[in-house]
Amino acid sequence: MELNGARWRKSTRSGPDGGNCVEVADNLSGVVGVRDSKDPGGPTLVFSPTSWQAFVTQVVVGR
Repeated sequence: MELNGARWRKSTRSGPDGGNCVEVADNLSGVVGVRDSKDPGGPTLVFSPTSWQAFVTQVVVGR
């Protein structure tokens, strides 16, 4: 899947050391892309916005 126009961002909780971070592109219609910030040309996971929101909600509540 092409993610043309994706605007990638790292979490504000990511540390300055460039360690194990992911980037998320949630500006596209109908998909959310997730990739390794250290390998931006590598594989990308793609989720529906509903699935991504469910995942984020579970992380926030500590699951």
